[in-house]
Amino acid sequence: MLVLNATYEPINVCTVRRAAVLLLKEKAEIIEHSSFELRSENAAIPRPVVIRLVTFVKVPRDTHRRKITRRAVFARDGWTCQYCGSRANLTVDHVIPRSKGGDSTWDNIVASCAPCNRRKGDSLPQKVGMHPRHPPRVPHPQVFIHVASPTIPAAWKQWLPEAA
Repeated sequence: MLVLNATYEPINVCTVRRAAVLLLKEKAEIIEHSSFELRSENAAIPRPVVIRLVTFVKVPRDTHRRKITRRAVFARDGWTCQYCGSRANLTVDHVIPRSKGGDSTWDNIVASCAPCNRRKGDSLPQKVGMHPRHPPRVPHPQVFIHVASPTIPAAWKQWLPEAA
């Protein structure tokens, strides 16, 4: 389930169970629902697909501190190699290799296909003429929704910015 803040900004993804609890406690309302129902012994509610929190929740925007995972790097980079554009056999690459003093930070890690990663090896980008198509950067917070749910349901698309 996609969770929207009170301002209709997407902030998270949750399970159906968590969404049901938020709805039953009246902390959220259903914005989009499927044709199925959630049933208990004496109640039935539409199965939520998108819910909105009733009160505003301040969301920390310190994505630079979020854990760097392969899936997050791939999602940020559009699931494509930043050197050749391939979508197959992805790995992560340190633009400035760790052996040359490069850090494991959002600004130094990109998605790379295995052949490009092997070709670049532990060389600096200038030495081998391999520069990322897009400079690595701290991801937009919406990237983490794509990491939590790599396949985005159609009902979510109107709520997610295209930049994610």
